[in-house]
Amino acid sequence: MATLTGFTLHGTELRDRQKGALVDVELKRKVAAGVDKFASRKLDVLKLIGLSTSHGDHVNGDANDLRAAARAMRHRTISRLPEILEQFADNLLANGVNVHWANHATEANAAIVAIARRIGAKKVVKGKSMATEETGLNEALAAIGAEVVETDLGEWIIQLDTDVPSHIIAPALHLDRHDIKRIFDQHAGADDISTEPEVLNAFARKELRQRFLSADLGISGCNLAIAETGSILLVENEGNGRMCTTLPRVHVAVMGMERIVETWDDANLVVNLLARAATGQPLSSYTNIVSRPRGPEDADGPDEVHVVILDNGRSGLLGTEFEEMLNCIRCGACLNVCPVYRQTGGHAYGWVYSGPMGAVLTPLLAGKDNPEAAEVANASTLCGACMDACPVGIPLQDLLLAARRRRVNDSASASEKAGWRAWSATWSHQRTYELSMRGAAFGSDLLGSKVGSLPGAKAWADGRTIPEPSKVSFRSMWRSGDV
Repeated sequence: MATLTGFTLHGTELRDRQKGALVDVELKRKVAAGVDKFASRKLDVLKLIGLSTSHGDHVNGDANDLRAAARAMRHRTISRLPEILEQFADNLLANGVNVHWANHATEANAAIVAIARRIGAKKVVKGKSMATEETGLNEALAAIGAEVVETDLGEWIIQLDTDVPSHIIAPALHLDRHDIKRIFDQHAGADDISTEPEVLNAFARKELRQRFLSADLGISGCNLAIAETGSILLVENEGNGRMCTTLPRVHVAVMGMERIVETWDDANLVVNLLARAATGQPLSSYTNIVSRPRGPEDADGPDEVHVVILDNGRSGLLGTEFEEMLNCIRCGACLNVCPVYRQTGGHAYGWVYSGPMGAVLTPLLAGKDNPEAAEVANASTLCGACMDACPVGIPLQDLLLAARRRRVNDSASASEKAGWRAWSATWSHQRTYELSMRGAAFGSDLLGSKVGSLPGAKAWADGRTIPEPSKVSFRSMWRSGDV
């Protein structure tokens, strides 16, 4: 099982991390501006005609048909995951690509550090990769004296500011152009440049180009792996992914083991869905495919290609009630509609993955023995907007409830478990339910806003406006015929 190797901000408890975000009006404004833009453009582009998969799932232009086809395809793939991964690895080897199987973060980092040491890599350029955020790869490479530069614009900005990603597809969503100008001025040697986006982009392009040209090692993530040809596919909007995979003499791709599809028809379905669900684009600006190292006839490309297939707790989800999380294509659509994410941003979730998918995935990958991770499942209203937005129909609200049940079973105190059992027994019968409601109304009249003074209620009441119960219950109105 994985070890949580990421970050914790504003205290170790979820409530503590959220407090700072909830009072930050500027943070809410910036986050809302970003997610609203993504979400509003999404629906307009989810209309495709004539897409089909190798299994005959036809998409006739309706967004629900598209989602159903993607969901069915992901289920088929995950149900045969070991077999399809073996096919992928065999084809990689046949293409001249080196394959590394990593059970956990330490093994993944060790494999990449060994490559960097062997080739004497001093300068490393990295494309966007949540898997390497998960494993803490940058720190592992820095420990052997390698300089690692993030080349995704958002990732580079937050790296300069010693910050961490706040959104899985837009790492610097919590920053605006004035923040970025400050960061460039303070940390990148800019000479008080303008806040105009074109000027900021030009500065970043100039600085990063030198890193690409001098890099010994290029590292990328993997949006999709295609088993039938042993290929990896990267989608991006900036061109940095193409630079990382072609200019350095060695390229290492790190893929979570679930980022696999069986055929190119299946890949076509996901590629057409990914950008639409993520940013509202029909297609990302760049779609990069890597199948082998440079051949004698090629003008460019790396001499060596390595693929690290990362487990890090994923295989433990197979056959469990959480297996559906392996269907996730990392589009970020659930973050863009989540009312909790909108209020707190990504940092409050405390690790690499944020929003509803992070609230499920963080406890699963961190393991049962990490109570700080387990409580992240509470960062949800269970409104269901995340499931409606998910392009592969993952029932995120059901998984969040399951994660909460697991936390109670695994780590709740005896008194907490006893309290929930008593509540469940009381509300399982009409008579005792009605008596409890009358007691709650009486107690509210008696205590008013002082409910938090009751034993064990302070943490629950803190930050909440306690509702005032109606003097007349709905049930009594129903019985009297008033409704």
